[in-house]
Amino acid sequence: MIVYTSTKKQFIDDVNNYPIEDVILKKFEERLHRTTGQSEIDSWRDSLPIMSQVLSDDQIPDDAGVLIEFMIPQSSFRVDFIITGLNEHNKENVVIVELKRWSEIEITDKDGIVKTRFKGGLQETSHPSYQSWSYAAFLSSYNESIYTDSINLKPCAYLHNYKEDGKINHTFYDHYLELAPVFLKADKLKLREFIKQHVKKGDTSNIMYRIENGKIKPSKALADCLVSMLKDKKEEFIMLDDQKVVYETAISGAKRSTDKVKNVLIIEGGPGTGKSVVAINLLVGLNKIGKIAKYVTKNSAPRAVYKAMLTGNIKGGDIDFLFTGSGSFYNTEANTFDALIVDEAHRLNAKSGMFSNLGENQIKEIINTSKFSIFFIDENQKVTTKDIGSKDEIIKWASHFNANVRTLELKSQFRCNGSNGYLAWLDNALQIRETANVLLDKLDYNFNIVDSPSEMRDIIYQLNKTNNKARMIAGYCWEWVSKNDKNKFDITFPEFNFNNKWNLASDGMKWIISSDSVSEIGCIHTSQGLELEHVGVLVGKDFIIRNGKAITNFRERASTDKSLSGIVGMNRANPENAAQIADVLIKNTYRTLFTRGMKSCYVYFVDEETREYFKGLMLEKTSLLN
Repeated sequence: MIVYTSTKKQFIDDVNNYPIEDVILKKFEERLHRTTGQSEIDSWRDSLPIMSQVLSDDQIPDDAGVLIEFMIPQSSFRVDFIITGLNEHNKENVVIVELKRWSEIEITDKDGIVKTRFKGGLQETSHPSYQSWSYAAFLSSYNESIYTDSINLKPCAYLHNYKEDGKINHTFYDHYLELAPVFLKADKLKLREFIKQHVKKGDTSNIMYRIENGKIKPSKALADCLVSMLKDKKEEFIMLDDQKVVYETAISGAKRSTDKVKNVLIIEGGPGTGKSVVAINLLVGLNKIGKIAKYVTKNSAPRAVYKAMLTGNIKGGDIDFLFTGSGSFYNTEANTFDALIVDEAHRLNAKSGMFSNLGENQIKEIINTSKFSIFFIDENQKVTTKDIGSKDEIIKWASHFNANVRTLELKSQFRCNGSNGYLAWLDNALQIRETANVLLDKLDYNFNIVDSPSEMRDIIYQLNKTNNKARMIAGYCWEWVSKNDKNKFDITFPEFNFNNKWNLASDGMKWIISSDSVSEIGCIHTSQGLELEHVGVLVGKDFIIRNGKAITNFRERASTDKSLSGIVGMNRANPENAAQIADVLIKNTYRTLFTRGMKSCYVYFVDEETREYFKGLMLEKTSLLN
């Protein structure tokens, strides 16, 4: 949907003759049947007259198309400004302009991310070049009119209040600046030349009308690209046994699902049963058969890692739009998607948004938005007070929408040496549930207790030399002091000459696969849903053993960890209930951390009595570096 459409001449007349913000607001209310906030109205008032000046050149034809606020299908995003027409070879071109009123930013160490000031203060957001390019990438892959008619999209960004300072166009962002150039306050003429280069003749073929009414379906080029990516990564994503059964059942379910016949598939499976392997295969397979599907997680780490694994590129790529957060659907229309593939569904929240103030319930919104909803879930991996994902909750909302529900289970174990015995022992050792697996045999899994963090570090460093698949992770019991002072270390043991930082540095959520991040320590938020060959785990004082009994203490968690958000208030109101909730979440956290390694796990317990207790639960000490 397009809010405002006209020719260049009419647009300039509207700017000159009326308050342009009133013109756009009236169109907005007519088309969308709602109004908008003052900040957006102010942006029209400030930015559109400047775009009128940019277009005031006789070499830009009067009958070039001008479109304002183009709604991106399957999203809540809108393209700010578009110019349409023909180039000198009569090829149809669309210039996409992302408009920003920013006057300053801060460079971050995250790919495609900057910090700028909003009403709520300094916040992270996408670089404008990334935004403009991502809109073009989505439309090129999903709008049938664009890819069938070979319409060329030319994205760029215009920050008309921004003075050159070397930040917004810093070399760190070169990848996206090449895909979509950024123009600043002094670049009005440069932007004009950019437009003139691509729009030399008017829009005589109703380009944007065709785009607006173009069918939304994945292009064959996108489907072929995904299939090729998956084929190249066959070792990581090959499906075995019950994984293949689940995959084919899901493909069949997607084919049967319609606006009127909604279906929900719940797939239960413990750590290492291949939930994510099936999920990524489904993302590719559903697009291959022409279904509009997305991979959804609450945590951004799995999305970032699987994108990078598929593309072989640590930077953003042309498939970014296939991956999204679970908070993306609170204002999306019903049945917008053919399928949503929800990995780590136990991590879904009720509210969305940075301040948990948007939407009603993510499970409800996902089922509403999709004709076919696929939930991969392990309720024993809930690790925060906000996690609401459960089988019962999914069934409740499926019933609300009269959706058919089917439940399958992944049982085959592909992690932790394929040992269900290790998982049963772990549950017993952490005192999550009693099992018959009281002692761990080294034949079940290579699990080792080390006597110092430096010993664990040295082992992980050595193991990582083989193929970069060994990492250290820890319970969130150490403050994130390096966030504000990069010269400081977060996790230190001076007596062992151990000084390391949490992982949220330049590699961000892709830390687990980056080439030189083995010295950084991950946490539950950057490792859940992912796997390694070898893992080293630091266990803090939030979990200790006293006289054979497991004791958890939420007060030992770092203040920078939001996993147990609200638990202090719960404790004041009902200490017993708060203790029970914290106990489950803390134990689930360590169960999740202890099951990240396919081949081995090395653990250092800060508490000595706890260390000795776990040593006593092992039949025979396993050999190190195995």
